[in-house]
This record gives sequence, C-alpha cells and structure tokens, in this order.
Amino acid sequence: MNLTRTLLASALVALLAACSNGAQDSAQDAQKSAADAQQQADKAQQAADQSQNAATNQAADQAQQAADQAKDAASQAQQAASASTAGGASDMAKDAASNAADQADKSADQAKDAADNAKDAADDSKK
Repeated sequence: MNLTRTLLASALVALLAACSNGAQDSAQDAQKSAADAQQQADKAQQAADQSQNAATNQAADQAQQAADQAKDAASQAQQAASASTAGGASDMAKDAASNAADQADKSADQAKDAADNAKDAADDSKK
C-alpha cells in the first residue's frame, strides 16, 4: 500500500513538473520574441536617426511599440508560468503562457515589419 502511494505521488509530481515545464517553455519563447522585437526596434531607430524623415521616425515608433507589446506579453507568460509552478491551475497557466508567447511572437513580427519599413523609408530618402 505504501509503495502504491509512493508511486502515485511520484507520478503526480512528474505530471505537475511536465505541465509547469510547458508553461516555462512558453515563457522563455515569449522572452526570446521580446528580445528579437527590441533588436528590430533598435534597427528601426538607427534607420530613423540616419534619415531624419517623418516616415522613418513613424516606422521606428511603431517598431518600439511592438517591442513594448512583446515585452508585456513575455511578462504575462512569465507570470503564468510562475503560477503553474506555484501550484495554480496548471492547464490554465500553461494556456495563458502559450497565448502570451504567441502574442509576443506576433509583436516581434510587427516590430520586424516596422523596422523594414523604417529601412525602406530611409533608403527612399537618400534618393
């Protein structure tokens, strides 16, 4: 009987660890996306600094806004992952972390697009 309880307890611990790892992985993905978004925003700002025109500045601002959104989403993913490791509702926390990671990825894509627009605007201003 004690062996059965021990095995069940071990299985439960392993299950909880697996669930929390999924949320933690999502949080790490979100943080990577946020870092990528910030790099793109920095590139956009460099293009804006070089060209000094309204279109490039606007694209750089959009890239920074997207990077900020990615950071917020990464923070939400980390909070959800922390909740799952603290014994919260692990499925909900895992889903929340995954959704936040997806949002961070989308924001990173928006930052990249805005950075590309800033570069294009800078190139156009040189013509």
